[in-house]
Amino acid sequence: MKNNEKKYLKKAAPSESAKMVESIYGCKWSLTVYQLLADGINRPGEMVRSIEGLTTKVLNQCLRKNTEFGILERISYNEVPPRVEYKVTDFGAKFMNVLDELEKLQNEINNKI
Repeated sequence: MKNNEKKYLKKAAPSESAKMVESIYGCKWSLTVYQLLADGINRPGEMVRSIEGLTTKVLNQCLRKNTEFGILERISYNEVPPRVEYKVTDFGAKFMNVLDELEKLQNEINNKI
């Protein structure tokens, strides 16, 4: 092996996951929705009634974004009246663990200041 031969390639930031984290933290309601789901509140109407200041339109945008990322799964039941529920996917559970670790890191940073 020659001494001037390069051993490493440039390491790039994880662009897609970073965009997801930024988008979720940028959404005012996503973390609250995750808390509701953890507490067993999984129907949109119940979510809106549970949170002061949350509108149906904003909740639907938040749920749609989380569904597109694969964090949440939308389950529609063929009933009258229609019933829709949301649940956290396996990927979503992993993603939420990352968010929990970021929160722990932030707490450590806050305690040092």
